[in-house]
Amino acid sequence: MAFIKNLFDRNFLEYASYVIKDRAIPDLEDGLKPVQRRIMHTLFEKDDGKFHKVANIVGECMKYHPHGEASIYPALVVLANKELFIDRQGNFGNLYTGDEASAPRYIECRVTPLAKDVFYNPKLTQWAESYDGRNREPVLFPAKIPVVLIMGVEGIAVGMSTKILPHNVIEVLEAEIACLTGKKFELYPDFPTGGYVDISEYHGGNGKVLVRAKLDTSDPKRILITELPFGSTTESIINSIDSAARNGRLKIMGINDFTSEKVEIEIKLARGVYAQETIDALFAFTECEQSISVNLLVIKDGLPAVMTVNEIIKHHAKQLVKILTKELDLEKKELLDKLHLRTLERIFIEERIYKGIEKMKTAKGVQDAVVAGFKPFMKEVGPRGISEDDVEHLLRIPIRRISLYDINKAKDEMEQIQARIKEINSHLKNIIAYSVSYLKGIVAKIKANEEIGGGKRKTVVGAFEKIIAKEVVKRDVELKYDSKTGYLGTNVSGAKIAEVSPFDRILAIRKNGMYTIMDLSEKTFVGADAWWIGVADKDALSKTIFTIIYKEKGTGYPCIKRCVIEGWIMNKDYFLVPDGAQILHVDTRQKFIFSVKYVPKPRLKVLSEDFKAHDYNVRGVKAGGIRLSMKEAAKIETGRK
Repeated sequence: MAFIKNLFDRNFLEYASYVIKDRAIPDLEDGLKPVQRRIMHTLFEKDDGKFHKVANIVGECMKYHPHGEASIYPALVVLANKELFIDRQGNFGNLYTGDEASAPRYIECRVTPLAKDVFYNPKLTQWAESYDGRNREPVLFPAKIPVVLIMGVEGIAVGMSTKILPHNVIEVLEAEIACLTGKKFELYPDFPTGGYVDISEYHGGNGKVLVRAKLDTSDPKRILITELPFGSTTESIINSIDSAARNGRLKIMGINDFTSEKVEIEIKLARGVYAQETIDALFAFTECEQSISVNLLVIKDGLPAVMTVNEIIKHHAKQLVKILTKELDLEKKELLDKLHLRTLERIFIEERIYKGIEKMKTAKGVQDAVVAGFKPFMKEVGPRGISEDDVEHLLRIPIRRISLYDINKAKDEMEQIQARIKEINSHLKNIIAYSVSYLKGIVAKIKANEEIGGGKRKTVVGAFEKIIAKEVVKRDVELKYDSKTGYLGTNVSGAKIAEVSPFDRILAIRKNGMYTIMDLSEKTFVGADAWWIGVADKDALSKTIFTIIYKEKGTGYPCIKRCVIEGWIMNKDYFLVPDGAQILHVDTRQKFIFSVKYVPKPRLKVLSEDFKAHDYNVRGVKAGGIRLSMKEAAKIETGRK
């Protein structure tokens, strides 16, 4: 048994780790899930400047992603609809209506220049074998910007989940610039569907936000929804409005959807209902307002970690400096290698060192002749000297190139290389300023891109007034009670008890002292001659003192009980008095005087006695009553306070 338990534990942990790291949670370094990273890698491999059939990209990506097209294709569509790293051609679905994209054989895509600039650098990328060992795939891209904040992501793993909201790309880059320059910055979500967002409880990406639709109420008899809250579509919004109307939360005449490239949902209001008085109901009972809980969970250094928005910006600011430093060092090394070879080539050709190899009969003699020919020029060659690889490179120079060698052109090229090396050295000395200029360059490119709206913010940040659903609904439903038949409800022919709303709960104290809190219904039996019926509002009931006067079972002695009804379970029956006791009176006044009329008996001189209800303490609802006298009570009469 122990062996089996250990086996199950190990297998479960391996599966959980796989789902967390390799499927559901994005990595902090490049902000991508594995399937997204493999899609981008495939696009980089296939990139030739032209559009590719999505079906072909999905098929190629299957070399790296072992879970088939059912996971690759939807991930590619989502990535393309972010409009930053993948160019689209064809029907990729409608973000507003929720319509799906066309089949992958009908639509095309290609990688954007921004994606190449941000992700692509094979020389700095760490590579690993694909799942079948036939190909190489990137472990992580050396991303230069915090993609995880720009894209937003949602994922459910084993025992944990992530919900990261998208942020405005320009604001993210400006926040990173502020971080690099030691300035303060704030960052809040921005949604592609627009609308409004309340960030008062955002807590750096680990709290919650309220999102709202944008409403046009310029016409008092209709409401136009022009922008959607994040996570909703026109279909889901319309369904929620229809449902609210059927349940009596809204009074509308009809609803029309004119959405195409822009959202336009028209709500026609019922007669006598106006736009301003309907807004709160839309926010309270439909998807026009929603609360979204967020959890900024990422993979950091191979382990899941909860971070804040500011922490991610600071991390990527440092990461950008490291990546740019590595890129500059790599470029400098390549330029120095190129300059070294160009210097050797110039000396080899100008000084006719190649003439010295004509009489040599062995390969060793040829190499020695080349090295010997360079001895007078070692100061120009520099400290690197001449290696065997350098000699091989020189010996492979074709005669055509030697004969057509242009000294001036070669010198210009070497001067350009030296100028670039000097520029790189300057950048390395001022790496922070260089990093800032790099980010500003990306900002300028995005602002110039009209296809994505220049990166302008779409969602308005603000604070909302809290709307309580119970306060929005009008109390215009009549609650009736027929004391003869004992039926209570909105569809009962009886006396009007109160005007209530569909959200109200009803408290009924029956003739036998049993009480129940129930939902409002059309018709419910509570028994004839109920003592008290009213709205069970917690705030109101907590201030309402119930005075119950009853006589004991058997003796008939009068008792009084004063209590407050506070906690309860819906539709559960509770007793206010002992079993078998007979209630004589129920009252909710704070102060009043009542008279107990006793049953006439021989030698009983006092047949009536007055009491003040407020002289008795308020006790718990489960407590017993206080005996008023040792005489059998007949009835109760209440009078003045």
